[in-house]
Amino acid sequence: MANSFSLHRVVSRKDIREFHHLAVTLYKNENNWIRPLENDIESVFDPNINPLFKTGEAIRWLLKTDDNKCVGRVAAFYNRKISSANQLPAGGMGFFECINNRDAAFTLFEACREWLEEKGMKIMEGPVNFGERDRWWGLLVEGFLPPNYCMPYNFPYYRELFEDFGFKNYFEQYTYYMPVTGEYLPEVIKKKARRIFSNPDYSFRYMTHKEMKQIARNFMIVYNKGWARFPGIKTISIAHARLLLKTLRPVLDEKLLWFGFYKDEPICFFIMLPEINQIVKHLNGRKNQIGRIKFFYFRHLVRRKLTRAFGLIFGIVPEHQRKGIEGAMVMSFADVALSKSFPYRELEFNWIGDFNPSMMHLLSQLGATIVKTHITYHYMIDKEALFERAPVVNAG
Repeated sequence: MANSFSLHRVVSRKDIREFHHLAVTLYKNENNWIRPLENDIESVFDPNINPLFKTGEAIRWLLKTDDNKCVGRVAAFYNRKISSANQLPAGGMGFFECINNRDAAFTLFEACREWLEEKGMKIMEGPVNFGERDRWWGLLVEGFLPPNYCMPYNFPYYRELFEDFGFKNYFEQYTYYMPVTGEYLPEVIKKKARRIFSNPDYSFRYMTHKEMKQIARNFMIVYNKGWARFPGIKTISIAHARLLLKTLRPVLDEKLLWFGFYKDEPICFFIMLPEINQIVKHLNGRKNQIGRIKFFYFRHLVRRKLTRAFGLIFGIVPEHQRKGIEGAMVMSFADVALSKSFPYRELEFNWIGDFNPSMMHLLSQLGATIVKTHITYHYMIDKEALFERAPVVNAG
């Protein structure tokens, strides 16, 4: 006789431990899976850390069998400020892990659907994060390689479970790969960049750790002009920008923090991070006191071996798009990247939506190739509403 399943809300510390341990159990034979830091995930569900709780809620469940074995987990969440900006209010679901069992998965999906419907949501987006899009966003469907830091990795069978339930492909996110060589600058990009360089009002440089306050301000300005116009993305405050940088500070490399300016005002950025999952994989999911010691030990031990960086986010303010700014940024970065002292020999561009053809075209021009594909799905809670894919926009 087949097991029946029951849902248990995550409330206690024991529940939280089970929430994290389930992934360890499921992926114990998956060599490419890297256990995420529990603190990184728990910060999503901490109202003292995550500002989205000011106008939203989140809930988590465990799925257990009759004999109390945990076989699944999921979270659902919404933010009224973000959802009200959409044509139809949309909530999210994510942090889904489950055995390969249709009934088990559908029980988790249905719990999210019912809860979000009670909260007035018309669309369920997933699997996504209750936070910024640069973390825990999308379902991996192609390129089952080790994940970048704070990016999702999952079993191939998840795709069938999502689509059989009725989730539809809202947009795809691509991870591009390219080696750092002098051969990736085509003449068309160089020509546009030279035209920008000939104008003394433009300047491009990396910013140092001593300039953190200015970095936060510049990031906020460009992000709000260049990215907050995308569907489902809200503007950020200077406090939020500083918090984002503070969380990243232990792993930031200043030569990966690039900004462009016009008359000394920020107009673009390209923020990259060292691929620190080479360190995280040694920490067993914990960055407690022992984990911090391990982190700094491995960071110094493998610092010279961290040969890969990944692009976290790229943006240009609308009034300076389609002028060759991206080429000028690439060429400025190349002057540093091609030096013998630059340690990173490989780059991955982590989050390129299929709704952004101009960025896809630029990366193709540079010789970058797609190595991973994630899908962000929409499930129409309101059956009368028309499903539409994410609108194509120009991010520069």
